[in-house]
Amino acid sequence: MKNRIRRIAALLLAAVMILGLTACAGKKKSAEFKPALSKDTQCSLKVAGSYSNFEALESEFERFYEYYPNASLSYVYLDDYYNTIGSAIASEEAPDIFTTTSSMLSDEKMNTLFENAENLADPALKIDLDCIREGAMRTTANGEVLMLPIFTRTYGMLVNMDIFEKNGLKVPGNYAELVETCKKLIAAGYKYPIMGANGTTVAGMYYAFAFPMFSSTVMKNKDSLDALNALDSSAGELMRPALERLKAFLDAGYIDPAVCAEQISDDYNAVIMRFFEGDVPMMLGGGDMVSGTAKRESKSEAFTANPFKYKFYVVPAGDEGGYFLDTVNMFFTVNKNSANLDMTNEFIRFLTSEKELGNMAAIKRLTPPTDDFSLDEVYSSLEGFPKERTFTSRETGINDAVNAEFRKATYKIANGEMTVDEAIAAFGTLNAK
Repeated sequence: MKNRIRRIAALLLAAVMILGLTACAGKKKSAEFKPALSKDTQCSLKVAGSYSNFEALESEFERFYEYYPNASLSYVYLDDYYNTIGSAIASEEAPDIFTTTSSMLSDEKMNTLFENAENLADPALKIDLDCIREGAMRTTANGEVLMLPIFTRTYGMLVNMDIFEKNGLKVPGNYAELVETCKKLIAAGYKYPIMGANGTTVAGMYYAFAFPMFSSTVMKNKDSLDALNALDSSAGELMRPALERLKAFLDAGYIDPAVCAEQISDDYNAVIMRFFEGDVPMMLGGGDMVSGTAKRESKSEAFTANPFKYKFYVVPAGDEGGYFLDTVNMFFTVNKNSANLDMTNEFIRFLTSEKELGNMAAIKRLTPPTDDFSLDEVYSSLEGFPKERTFTSRETGINDAVNAEFRKATYKIANGEMTVDEAIAAFGTLNAK
């Protein structure tokens, strides 16, 4: 591979955003990429980000070289990215492209980054933004697109498909079916039909089970959103449907928090390795959990000896089914002051297609920002997911403080530290306890 640099830094960005919703149906496929510059063009491009290992991007570099063999692209890893990307952009060795995240959007300290960002919606660039899933787009108030979504993720569960096939079961599609399926699995000898990390993080099992349902409740009660985000105690009632559903499921014995805490020490490596033991029908978690599976298949002696097929599904916690909470976890932003802006835009134009974005997502094993989930069978259940139960994290309007309150509420209820009523009454103070 060509010239790769690894440094240290952290991600930064902030801008005003407006977005749409969910999987946009009926979009045409991206046209085949056709080079706009001479094949002999020579230049060096640099992408800066916070991943210590970005194999998915390096794969795209190699594919791009098929069109421009004299180009040289490299990836720079910056430690403490959030606090260093600003100075990196201002330096003489500024990256041509840098990664950004949704969390940077409301931070005024990041405004200078956007001042250096190119508008990717400029028609002259001919970048096919139509291939991006509507809910993944971020557009400023004046219609500019300063961030190209690269990876998205959602929350749900890994399902051991071999267990389901062996026992003649279908993956449940709603809460009643989930309960019935758990009963059948227990009767078949699977003592713990559902497991996950017993914690308060977004990768924990309670978040995957209950937060999408909570988000749905908030979507239906937008007139209470301001009070909720202000942590007004009265808004705690919005948590009730999701908390009561979680409590009922726990009380029925389908999840054992104590056993999960004993057997799963963290919400990433340990939860994946426990799933690969092969005796857990459903493992709760998020996209990051799924992204770590491919590299750990060979590290699991149990999985190597007895491999099995697995897929990702949203948790069917609602009466009508589950909820697809669509979240972008990485964007690319182009430095408009790049010394090689023509070739930088050429690479972005090459990358912005179902094929290339899908390839990156498949390698990283995260969901792509397009409507095409076909490149990774693990995520095939998301294809054509009902729009009425699909929404983006930004669309819900739920802020970080509320998110933290909800996570703490689910943990305390699951571990017997609070009742549902006590957690609701304590809304606004939960994260301080």
